[in-house]
Amino acid sequence: MSKKKAAYYVVWVGKTPGIYDNWEDCEAQVKGTAGAKYKGFASREAAEQAFADGADKHIIRKPKEAVSNQPLAISSHPILPALAVDAACSGNPGVMEFRGVIADTGTEVFHRGPFQAGTNNIGEFLAIVLGLAYLKQNHLPWALYSDSRTALAWLKKKHADTKIEWNASNQDLFYMIRKAEMWLHDNTWTTPVYKWDTKKWGEIPADFGRK
Repeated sequence: MSKKKAAYYVVWVGKTPGIYDNWEDCEAQVKGTAGAKYKGFASREAAEQAFADGADKHIIRKPKEAVSNQPLAISSHPILPALAVDAACSGNPGVMEFRGVIADTGTEVFHRGPFQAGTNNIGEFLAIVLGLAYLKQNHLPWALYSDSRTALAWLKKKHADTKIEWNASNQDLFYMIRKAEMWLHDNTWTTPVYKWDTKKWGEIPADFGRK
């Protein structure tokens, strides 16, 4: 990384991800951080766009050994116990929230939002990642269900391929997206992830009931 040409530094993975206008502040965020991801840019505009894009678009990653993640699959019937996740969004983009519930009982275990200028796909993706982290942290050998094909595809790529632009109204949401992507790259999991079959089983238990 050149210290002379760069005027702004993007930290995707570090103590505090963000954009810094000098090397010293950037270095303080990445020094001693395992797997730190950062890069310098000539303008604030370029740095903001790069931060919104995510590290994978701007940093060439070395090939990694395959992780022990279960492949995505479609099950023939709900496998219980399980964690079900879903999101709701009024508008596209619009006000968005997401949650996870125990599929067997409907008990809510996490609920995030509302967030401004979000989308349903973003909420579904964040809910899946937070669900995986929740199950791993609590050592629960459950399945995880989502009814979003798009979010499941993003999970497989470990990247939220959203088309909405980063701005002041949704910057907190983009911080969450980048944290979720970092979690996927830095962790392995054994949780089987399935597509919820709405036609056969009805609405997913985490549904907000606003259709």
